[in-house]
Amino acid sequence: MIILSKLADYAVIIATHLGTEPERQLTAAVLAKESKLPRATVAKVLKALAHAGIVTGARGAAGGYRLARPAASISIAELVAAIDGAIGLTQCTSHVLDCERSGFCRTRPHWHRINQAVGTALGAVTLADMLVPFAGFGPRPSIAPEETAAP
Repeated sequence: MIILSKLADYAVIIATHLGTEPERQLTAAVLAKESKLPRATVAKVLKALAHAGIVTGARGAAGGYRLARPAASISIAELVAAIDGAIGLTQCTSHVLDCERSGFCRTRPHWHRINQAVGTALGAVTLADMLVPFAGFGPRPSIAPEETAAP
């Protein structure tokens, strides 16, 4: 199973939240409250996203964060890379010198191709794509207390 780090996942959540109202400047505290993520984590993610040029921040009473570019020009690959660094599925795709098997491994050239395919797939999905509601995630139907009671 390939799983992105929690911080990379949170970066997508935060950027998606910013993308829903691109004209609105949001503080880390507001983003934390509205996205239901810990404030310290949101601040950490925002710092990395700002460093990568994905968001811009303004200080002061009217300060906050917003996307630096339109959501359609920000890929999911870019968000992940801002947090986790270059996408690497195996040690040899991102740290060639750290792999003790690199001199004789027959699978090494193929991992680079697979890594590139995953990077291309993540690069093909933009933040704007993430803003489109997904039919499977509508409002959850409420369950009346009597429906949950044991017979």
